[in-house]
Amino acid sequence: MTTTMPQACPLALAPKLSTNKDLAPAPVPGDISRPDISWFPDRKVFLNRVEALKLLYPDRPTTVPAGWPTQLNMARAWSGSDFSDDGKEYIVQFDQADLAEIDEALVHFKSLPGDLGPDDVSKETFPLPGLEERLEAIAQEIHNGRGFVVLRGLQPDKWTNMENILVYLGVTSYIAEKRGMQDFDGRMILHIQAVVEDVKKHGAMPNSPYVARAQPFHTDLCDILSLYALNTAKYGGESFLASSAQIYNELAATRPDIIHTLIKDDWIFDEFWQGQYHTRPLLFNFEGQGPAFQFSRRPLTGSHFSPHHPDVPAMTEIQAEALDAVFFAAQKHKVEITLQKGDMMIFNNFAMLHARSSFHDEGEQRRHMLRLWLRNEQLMWKTPRELERLSWECYGDHEWRAKRVWDIERSPPELRVKYRRASCA
Repeated sequence: MTTTMPQACPLALAPKLSTNKDLAPAPVPGDISRPDISWFPDRKVFLNRVEALKLLYPDRPTTVPAGWPTQLNMARAWSGSDFSDDGKEYIVQFDQADLAEIDEALVHFKSLPGDLGPDDVSKETFPLPGLEERLEAIAQEIHNGRGFVVLRGLQPDKWTNMENILVYLGVTSYIAEKRGMQDFDGRMILHIQAVVEDVKKHGAMPNSPYVARAQPFHTDLCDILSLYALNTAKYGGESFLASSAQIYNELAATRPDIIHTLIKDDWIFDEFWQGQYHTRPLLFNFEGQGPAFQFSRRPLTGSHFSPHHPDVPAMTEIQAEALDAVFFAAQKHKVEITLQKGDMMIFNNFAMLHARSSFHDEGEQRRHMLRLWLRNEQLMWKTPRELERLSWECYGDHEWRAKRVWDIERSPPELRVKYRRASCA
């Protein structure tokens, strides 16, 4: 399957869907002094900054901004300590009858007339009458409850890569049927795996999801994020989730001034394209749902594998403090999940931040996740004005989505080296 790299940054061609400025012009070139903040946070640097700013700015706000809640009392405001070690609260175990029904649905789909592929998988073409009610209840849990679930019991080794993708799409279609575009080649699914050989071949370092290093807490660009574990590493690669509501509660109670900083629209997101950038908040007050985050660190801090363009402005010291405060609050309240082969982890991308530990592949034990960006159009949270462009890029009707590319074996390395979209991690 071939792909074509865009000749111009597609972000510059996207429609203006909000009054917030989308792409700011590059400033006059020059040396820019940046705060000492790394892509993966350093606690000592953070604590030193907290003490220094306490002396420089002693009169910061002591209450949350007007119109924002002092605390969130809801199911999605949890801490990792609320769950048992075996994860019984959020793991849904498929039994033999469930697995047999999934097998039957796969056989049914493959028996349908025509040259059908991943785009054709739906509730209608992948019937799961026995599982339907439970999967729809899971959709409610993801949108209006705890916010995440792990489906366990599938056996990916008995299927081909294409069959695994069809099963993945079939099961998730009952939770969130609309699929999001994940890059400007129209890629609808990504294979998340270490690409050491590609680094040697292409002489460039891929973005974080495609190497074995740890990832800090962040969100992706979708409504619902799903990972299907085709295989796991020899060791490491644990997933971490942290409740955005609990992070908000922690900061609102202890550092309400940070809430003021997070909701301002002056955060600079590097587009990693010829010095272009845009600005928006990190924290949003979702209608009917309350505060939740949408950001990743790489466009904000840059990194050793994806450095800032020298013309992109720097964040402030106060912003650096706020960004790391979110990370360490997430780390305090995280739940750790060790995915098994065949697990599907599905979660509300707005309701929580996610992270990952580093991992080591060896022999046949090589971590391989399939990632989908999903949306349930009946249960979806209303998109804040400032995120309308991102929503359109992912789910909108445009020329890049019309291409719809489904990589069956792996995601090609070239797109990760030549074109680095400011997406996640």
